[in-house]
Amino acid sequence: TLHLYLPPRPNRRPPPPVWASEPFGFAWLLGLVGVAVTIGVYPVVRRLTQRLESLQKGVQRWGEGDLSARVPVAGHDEVADLSNRFNAAAEQIERLVNSHKSLLANASHELRSPLTRIRMSLELMGTQPSQSSRDEIARSIAELDQLIGEILLASRLDSKEADMGTLESLDLTGLAAEECARAGAELDVQADGGTVTVQAVPRLLRRVIRNLLENARRYSDGEVNVSLQREPGRIVLAVADHGPGVPPEQRQRIFEPFYRLPGASERDGGVGLGLALVQSIVQRHGGSVRCEANPGGGARFVVELPEAPIERTLQT
Repeated sequence: TLHLYLPPRPNRRPPPPVWASEPFGFAWLLGLVGVAVTIGVYPVVRRLTQRLESLQKGVQRWGEGDLSARVPVAGHDEVADLSNRFNAAAEQIERLVNSHKSLLANASHELRSPLTRIRMSLELMGTQPSQSSRDEIARSIAELDQLIGEILLASRLDSKEADMGTLESLDLTGLAAEECARAGAELDVQADGGTVTVQAVPRLLRRVIRNLLENARRYSDGEVNVSLQREPGRIVLAVADHGPGVPPEQRQRIFEPFYRLPGASERDGGVGLGLALVQSIVQRHGGSVRCEANPGGGARFVVELPEAPIERTLQT
């Protein structure tokens, strides 16, 4: 019997490097995954940071006084929503600031006119003033007082936070009858025998009716008609005159502060704030006002107010 013993074959495979052996191999794997994720996510994160940087620059420009600064809007995520909100707020503030600047500039011009007339009348009056000089001074002072009051009211109406008064249940029929009797206008009430009641600040709604009647009298020598009608959910007040009317392209602009129709002069009276105040007051009461052609010739101003109560205090 022949027994043959062979030695085991030696393992000639080289040992693995240190970085591939346990536990270093798992750490390297995690590192590679992290690098891959970083490379893939970087473009997304970079685009997001660029949009945030753009938003920051726009806010900084706006904060430095450039009220026309706006930020670009891209996408439909939270950053885009934030950009939209900023642009809307910036536009509203810019419009309000420009409105106040325009109000100040126009008010300065309008205040100069009666003051100039008063000064000239005083210079020409001498030691024994005539009745015409006294009348001119009294008229200029009254115009100045009216202008200051209307400017203050317009400024308060522009401020949404200002409390303009407490809403009351107001009989619009009685209020319109009083103002029509004062202005010599005809009143027609269509309420099926009932009362026409709205929730309003009495002094402000009285200003609306009075301004419309004064405007009608100023531009019309004929009859002025006022109609009051109850419709489902709303009250409609209309003031119609038989004057030259308002061209269609001017029917929106006449509600702008200090705007006068072409050809109107300061001698016609008014400072161009009456209709602007009417629109502001009506809108603060949740209503609307518009100008249209009167079927019998002239202009017709239509005010629509909600019949249902809206708020207890007029602040928004």
